[in-house]
Amino acid sequence: MAAPLPLTTPVPAAAAPRPAGPRAFGRFQLTQLLGKSDSTMLWLASDPRAGQEVMLSMPRIQPANEFALEVWQRNVRKAARLNHPHLAHVIEVGVHEHWPYLVVDRALGVTLAEWLVAHPNNPALETVGWLCQVLEGLAFAHEAGVTHGDFQLHHVLINEHGTVRVMALSCSSDGTAPEATASHAHRSPMAAMALDPSLLRAQRAGAERDLVACGLLLHLLLSGLSPLNESDFSQAMVRMPPFGRDVLRLPWTTPQPISETLRVIANRAVASQERQRYLSGRTFLRALRGWIEVEGQDNGGPLVLLLDRLRTVGHLPALPGVGARVARLAAMEGQHTDAIAEQILQDMALSFELLRQVNSAQVSGELMGGGPVLTVRRAVALLGLNGVRLCGNGLRAWPGPLNESAAAAMERTMDRVRLAGHVAQLLRPAGFDGEMAYLICVLQNLGRLLVQYHFADEAEQVRQLMRPAPPPQSSEPGTPELPGMTEAMASLAVLGTDIESLGAAVARHWGLGEEVQHMMRRLPSNRPVRSADSDGDILRATASAANETVDVLTYLPQSKMSQALAHVTQRYARLLELEPTTLARALQRARDMLRAGPAVAAPVSAPVSRAQEPMPTREAFASSAATERLDPAISAPPAVNPRA
Repeated sequence: MAAPLPLTTPVPAAAAPRPAGPRAFGRFQLTQLLGKSDSTMLWLASDPRAGQEVMLSMPRIQPANEFALEVWQRNVRKAARLNHPHLAHVIEVGVHEHWPYLVVDRALGVTLAEWLVAHPNNPALETVGWLCQVLEGLAFAHEAGVTHGDFQLHHVLINEHGTVRVMALSCSSDGTAPEATASHAHRSPMAAMALDPSLLRAQRAGAERDLVACGLLLHLLLSGLSPLNESDFSQAMVRMPPFGRDVLRLPWTTPQPISETLRVIANRAVASQERQRYLSGRTFLRALRGWIEVEGQDNGGPLVLLLDRLRTVGHLPALPGVGARVARLAAMEGQHTDAIAEQILQDMALSFELLRQVNSAQVSGELMGGGPVLTVRRAVALLGLNGVRLCGNGLRAWPGPLNESAAAAMERTMDRVRLAGHVAQLLRPAGFDGEMAYLICVLQNLGRLLVQYHFADEAEQVRQLMRPAPPPQSSEPGTPELPGMTEAMASLAVLGTDIESLGAAVARHWGLGEEVQHMMRRLPSNRPVRSADSDGDILRATASAANETVDVLTYLPQSKMSQALAHVTQRYARLLELEPTTLARALQRARDMLRAGPAVAAPVSAPVSRAQEPMPTREAFASSAATERLDPAISAPPAVNPRA
């Protein structure tokens, strides 16, 4: 029979009064219950031997037997060996009358529950900064094979300098976890984990549980309310999927204003679809830091996320053989500018570098021109072949810092962008420049290209969050699939900012004016397309139609593709005189142009004909090697875990 708890009637931390007198617990004098959950409790105590005030954390239920007690001590001692600025240093791990406990110095700070009582309504930037420190400590622990197991408000310590530390790692263990089995009793934790995959699965599940608890803490900090009216995060998690049916969303009314980006991040952390939650503390941390960097800038905004990497590895990697290609261009003195531009357009990185250089030079006054440069032809005319050579020599060779898998994903992204550019080139109304239509379409994907190159893992997370998922196995027959996030929502959840804003910020950095930045933004998919006020609006709409078309081929299942293509046609029918056969022919020709090579194919002197022609079937689009390499999901959904 288990011994009674040191104090039988603890009260919630926020209202915990000091008892009439201290209670003895070994050499310690328990003076106040700082917090409790179903699994653990935290006491404020004095240690007469050391002459200091300490905090004791212990399980709510005594270990069932000596073996369980040994396991508790082993797990807690392993966690106590971790050394990190955001993990609380453990003074002692001991046992008194079969009650195991760990000791932390009170000088490290007060619990976050105590702090919030004394300091209500903290700014969002400050509270998110606290959670970032928590995630740094937990991510370090998870990578060492240690999970918390019962992350609660009273397990977060904060001092007057704003330094946050997590305490009581593994303190909730009762010896029933897989690592407690007799077969592993005399093995090191890492050796046992290597021998038994169940240990790795248990550790991964524990880490995911810790991250959901961090999401609950974020909701509490931003809303000022206990998640689902539960002070114990473990109880709130029991009510959420996959165990319960309660859905937690950040309320629209909060003590402090909450940006849409932060709202998306907070809601993703506790999403009802498990696949959409954060799987790694590092990715959760990346999203919050991205939001902080954007929110904390008076100007520049999202560009801060990329500046350092742009300086070190460039904007995009040049295709293989860029040196030889530039050498050939240097020998083309006297050739027509169109022929030179056609060669340059084969390399997306070189094209961007020329646009960057020429527009930056115009902004600084080194070149005189009438507005932003939006064609490679004009860039060549202004910079000359020597300028082209300098641009090419400054590029990083393919694939830059990317590994093989990331380089393949980068190639697929570039193929999608090229296909969309060819479609825009073919759909442009008569009288508009084909190269300009191509480049505007490509620039609408600038943020996507940069994210794929500089944040390859995050780009994959965004794609996976956008994909729909099969309904749960417990669902009734005929239950529709679970929808994916929009690209904007997914990028906010992963990066802390939206991809289009990153592209627009880089465009400003390059010296491209407001008119170009306006054309670079795709038309909102939730608004009807109406009349255009300028030629720039026509080009923007043409590029948007092309990009929406390629997105249909990339992200939607075959069963929904025809309907989605018809919707694109209907959206742009009036403004671009677009018909189903027009779009079909443009797609067919653009696919052939992509298969012929990476360049903007032989100059297209006129847009695609509006002549009536049978609509190619979905199989005609998906069967070609060029289309299949755009994204494997066109043929079959990926088996990749969509969480990160």
